Amino acid sequence: MDDSLQEALTSVPPFNQYDLKDLAAERLGGLTNRNFLVQSPDGRFVLRLAGEGTEHYIDRKREQKNAQIAANAGVNAEIVHFDSSSGTMVTRFIENAITLDVDRFKGAGVLERTGRAFRRLHDSPEHFQGDFDLFEQIDQYLEVLTQLKAELPEGYATVQESGEAVRGALSRHTLPSAPCHCDPMVENCIDDGNQVFVIDFEYAGNNDPMWDLGDLAVEGHFSAEQEHILLSAYFGHDPDPFDVGRMIMYKAMCDLLWTLWGVVQHANQNPVDDFWAYAVERLQRCRMLMATEAFSEHLAAVEDGPGA
Repeated sequence: MDDSLQEALTSVPPFNQYDLKDLAAERLGGLTNRNFLVQSPDGRFVLRLAGEGTEHYIDRKREQKNAQIAANAGVNAEIVHFDSSSGTMVTRFIENAITLDVDRFKGAGVLERTGRAFRRLHDSPEHFQGDFDLFEQIDQYLEVLTQLKAELPEGYATVQESGEAVRGALSRHTLPSAPCHCDPMVENCIDDGNQVFVIDFEYAGNNDPMWDLGDLAVEGHFSAEQEHILLSAYFGHDPDPFDVGRMIMYKAMCDLLWTLWGVVQHANQNPVDDFWAYAVERLQRCRMLMATEAFSEHLAAVEDGPGA
């Protein structure tokens, strides 16, 4: 047991009321943070120790507020302790549940439960702190890349031109923003067979709800049939062309945004991964989607607006 874990177990509620010998910790997955399943006399909990340097780009006070709102809505795990100064968080372990992945999302029941979970989140009566503005984020990444004099992948200019058409279409019929997860990786969805919980609200903010569903569809490699099941469960009926179109637009924009993020990582010589290959792959997927006849039809539906 390393020093930081031992320190947390002896100082953080609810573990600090027990002797260390009465606790058992098991490392869980996580890309930027360290997560542990902790067995205690009071049950099982998940301890999150914030990754080194995450305080520079994650607002923990905002995360604490938004994560609690999501928990109040019955979507997030129960929060037992949150220290916004360190990023240390303790949540109650969701019993009899599995972490979802691409394969598990192929089941209709999982998709339906996930659609209902995101609808519950988006319908929360209390809005999140902070807003997520997709196109503002894209513009910021482009500004950074200009300052870095970084090269963009081949074909980016064409995709960016199509992206401007998407920006124009979405801006014609703006809808009220809602509390959104904004980073719905498939692994952030936990299923106990009765309902899906959504965890990890580090990047959450108020946004167009279709961003969450479009982003999840991209990360889960959803087929058109899977998307239809997800949207039908979300709306409680077959989605209209405008809503389907918005989700498809955000699928494309999700890949465009992460293309730029990948190029920024590459330009900054981040050694963790081959971010150039990552950016090229995301751009290619965006390019292929935008080139389809169906994408043009979805774009037209978004331009026409709801009920057209």
